[in-house]
Amino acid sequence: MPTLYVENVPKDLYEALRARARKNRSSIAAEVISLLKDTVPTAAELKRRRQFYDDLAELRSHKPLGKGPFPSAEETIREDRER
Repeated sequence: MPTLYVENVPKDLYEALRARARKNRSSIAAEVISLLKDTVPTAAELKRRRQFYDDLAELRSHKPLGKGPFPSAEETIREDRER
């Protein structure tokens, strides 16, 4: 497994990280790995997100079959004004 060394970490950032690690009952190294996992997407995660957006674009490209059971916003406003 690769090793990562970080130098010149600002003291306030280090203290915040240390406090967070204590709160979660983990080491600073484990906390850093957890934060990296939560914020840095892997190639597999980027691929999954791209597929999601492609699927969403495909769904948006289809026209709706009809108005549906509900009136449009314009129809509702007109009806309200006519009261």
